[in-house]
Amino acid sequence: MKKSLLWLVAVLLSVSMITGFSLAGCKKAEEVAATTEAATTAVEETKAGEPVTLSFTSWRTEDIERMNRINAVFMEENPNIIVDFQPIKDTEYDAQLTSSLQAGVGADLIFLRSYDPGELIYNGDYLYELNNDVPALADYPDAAINAWATDDGIIYGVPVAGVTHGVFYRKTIFDKYGLEEPETWAEFIDVCQTLKDNGETVFAQGTKEGWPLYEVIYSGLGANFYGGEKSRLALMAGEMKMTDEPFVKAFRAMKELQPYFPKGYQALDYASMQQLFGTGQAAMYIGGSWEIGLFEDLGLTDLDWFAPPVEKKGDTIQYCFHVDCGLGVNKDSENFEEALEYVKWASTPEFAELFMNELPGFFSYTPGDYSLKSPVAKEIVDVAKNADITVRTVWEKLSAQEPSGNTLMWDAMIGLYTDVYTPEEAAAYVQDGLATWYGPFMKK
Repeated sequence: MKKSLLWLVAVLLSVSMITGFSLAGCKKAEEVAATTEAATTAVEETKAGEPVTLSFTSWRTEDIERMNRINAVFMEENPNIIVDFQPIKDTEYDAQLTSSLQAGVGADLIFLRSYDPGELIYNGDYLYELNNDVPALADYPDAAINAWATDDGIIYGVPVAGVTHGVFYRKTIFDKYGLEEPETWAEFIDVCQTLKDNGETVFAQGTKEGWPLYEVIYSGLGANFYGGEKSRLALMAGEMKMTDEPFVKAFRAMKELQPYFPKGYQALDYASMQQLFGTGQAAMYIGGSWEIGLFEDLGLTDLDWFAPPVEKKGDTIQYCFHVDCGLGVNKDSENFEEALEYVKWASTPEFAELFMNELPGFFSYTPGDYSLKSPVAKEIVDVAKNADITVRTVWEKLSAQEPSGNTLMWDAMIGLYTDVYTPEEAAAYVQDGLATWYGPFMKK
């Protein structure tokens, strides 16, 4: 990264919690719920010809209703434009997005992953350069901009939100056994063992899909063992390798969780994990902040969360607060001007507050003072006050080619939890794969 991630702490500390919206011009919660019908009526009454429909793609199929409420606000303010939010399953998103763009039928508005995955879309000549058309970008923190910009400063995505990782738990189950939120790894394992000894399903984790194992468990909980941002930057520079002791130690620690996974965990996919926890059949779930809304929709009244436990008491939390989603414009869009208008709106405080409250657990980079309705989201933000901030382990630079660091980590973590790899072998698998193409690791 070109700039320190310390900027994020300052941004997050501007977030406060009250019971409703406080930003002037934002819709109150009850008003937002009614805007879809109003926007539809406005479009029907338009006299200036057929309204323009913008297709909007994302990797988050669970956000349809919430994104439709956000988009309804834009449509009410722009009655000539209809926004059609059509997300794709996360594991299929990258391939389908690329193929649709190659075929000339890509969406007008595109949610972009940060760093290498998003830049690959730009390098395919599919994204419009935003530097001169979205004035608000000048006010964003450099480290947020850099996640959707080239090394020479071309910005191809508006930073929308970041996310973090930790452990959700059911307060009723913890209270049943007099358990408290663990601060250290040893305390965490003790909590796990107590739950297991009492016949509880400890974690709602599965290993059918590799991305949660890497993005959430290793990057989120493992950062406290491999050294967080300092080690990530050293790895990217070629000054460390995945086979160095800190990264192997993180694999070893993550392996310690395996005995507490549910019966048949090898067949559990992402949706099944969420359902297992959301229906009260597991005490804990190692997840991402973006899942708060899902659990709220499931009616959980005893949901709580704690930060990744540190290795030993007194350690500073290495907090993986990942720059997650940006928004780009398809440069070949048939509705280019309208798409650009939406992206400009996405850089406003109005959009930021709507986004953070409709999708709790996503945190905006748009400068401004905001309020959060979700107490769990506020708790997650508060951890940043005393944490060192980092992002996912091999997301930047190390996933620019194939085999990408991301997919290598998916495979390594699945292998770790299905007893195919030891921690040392998992680390070597990733390192060997990266050494086939990543310059600093290639043999001279």
